[in-house]
Order: sequence, then C-alpha cells, then structure tokens
Amino acid sequence: MPGQKFDPRRIPLFPDLSFEAELWERGVQWIAGIDEAGRGALAGPVAAAAVILPPHREILAELSGVRDSKQMSAKEREHWAGCVRRAALAHAVGFSTHQEIDALGIVPATRLAVHRALEALSIQPEHLLVDFLRLPEEPFPQTALVKGDARSLSIAAASLLAKTARDALMRQLDGDYPVYRFAVHKGYGTQQHRRAIEQFGVCPIHRRSFTLIKAQND
Repeated sequence: MPGQKFDPRRIPLFPDLSFEAELWERGVQWIAGIDEAGRGALAGPVAAAAVILPPHREILAELSGVRDSKQMSAKEREHWAGCVRRAALAHAVGFSTHQEIDALGIVPATRLAVHRALEALSIQPEHLLVDFLRLPEEPFPQTALVKGDARSLSIAAASLLAKTARDALMRQLDGDYPVYRFAVHKGYGTQQHRRAIEQFGVCPIHRRSFTLIKAQND
C-alpha cells in the first residue's frame, strides 16, 4: 500500500523465489530481475542488468550463494556472476555514461541503462521484478520491491551482473586515470577518492552534476 512502511522482518536470510513462484503459478514464465550498480558513484557510468532465470524452483539450489552483491567479496561476486550467466535463460547489461547522467539526471539515466539491458535480452520478458525503481516508460508489467536484491533471487542475480560489469569497466578506466585509483573504489566517494579530487581536480569521467564535483569546480 502507498505510504506503508516496509517491515525489515520480511527480508529472508537469502533471496528466494517467492515473487517469481507467485508469477509462475499465474502462467507468467519469463520474469526479468532488474538491478543497477554505480548510481551513487562520483565518476563513471551507471550499469543495469536484466536476468531471466529458468521458471523452476531447482534454480534456487543451483544459485544458492547468490545474494545482494554488497554483502559479497569481489571474489565471491565474480564466481557467482559466472554461475548466473551459465544458469540464466537470458541476461544482459546496459550502461549510461557519465555524460548522460549529467544531461538527464541520475534516475532517468538509470532507467536508460535498464532500457538498454532489456533491449539486449534474447527473450522478451513478461514481467519485471525491480529493486525499488519504477520504470514508467517500459511496456512490461512490473513489481518494484524494497530491498529487492535481498528478497528476490532474480534481482540478486541482476545485482551481481551489474556490479561485476561496472567494476570491470572501472578497472579499465583506472589505466587511463591512474592517480584516482578507480580500480580500488570504483568511482565512489571514498576518502581516498575525495583526496585525489582535492589534489588533482576532476577528470573527464567525473559526474559534473554531482554536488561534490560541482563544489570542486566552483
């Protein structure tokens, strides 16, 4: 219900298939979990992933280690992201650049990244499970879940793919701008990153519309 507070006691120990199973029972097979990575970073793109898992409960055991990517080590994320790619019926990652973030705003740019991921799927979804983001321009029925990456296996799987894809890109960009150590903090506003901005100023991939970067340019 609108305005109703989410009860954290509803979060399971690991993401499960409760929402997917309810849709499967209604005859909806192709359910895409959607999540993003990099929304709060000061530099680089925002990434979004879409994952369609096989419509059966056995996939829960196959992906038993998949959970919210923020709760996993980098090594765990890489391992389970590979498992997701092998197990999924379809998966894709979309990006919005730092220029698009500055031009559109972070929420519209995130929606654009989601749209690109959905367009790249080899199977058209019948329903979207989204981690607390509404996608008014997408034609598919959708459910936005608070703490979705902790509650839905499909969303948690998308969280892993978005995070690992963006991290890989930030490691590449580290080679172009080594003084900022993007490979370490992935563009987020850590103390190390803020000190680098104070010392060297901003670089071409910083999001100039973000408050900290604006302050640095003033």
